[in-house]
Amino acid sequence: MSRSDTGPVRPGASDLDEHVARKLKHDGNGLVAAVVQQYDSGEVLMLGWMDDEALRRTLTTGRATYFSRSRQEYWRKGDTSGNVQLVKGVSLDCDGDALLVRVDQLGAACHTGTDTCFTGRDIETVTGSRLDHRSPGEK
Repeated sequence: MSRSDTGPVRPGASDLDEHVARKLKHDGNGLVAAVVQQYDSGEVLMLGWMDDEALRRTLTTGRATYFSRSRQEYWRKGDTSGNVQLVKGVSLDCDGDALLVRVDQLGAACHTGTDTCFTGRDIETVTGSRLDHRSPGEK
């Protein structure tokens, strides 16, 4: 698998901290989902994919780097669009199969030009209410 930015990289090759790497549960392609959130508002901006090398770059450069599944290469958010993501923190979920990347988004987060990749894409749904919920055994 050839990956751009620093030339070819063999799958799984990385200098990612061994302690972090052991906790990650990758999918069949060696990737982990990365939910990207605006650090100060909590707004969810997008979903990207990272392998160990993309995560290492994100943790060590202060800029969010992802792995493109369609292009089979690394991409750093903002290099072509100018819509940069400055990393403020990264967390691993309890199962180790997803990352939360907190960023300061400069410009639109979505490649379509919207603030988030979820803007204007709501799906009609029935919503729940706390008043309708009862704990098991509660009358």
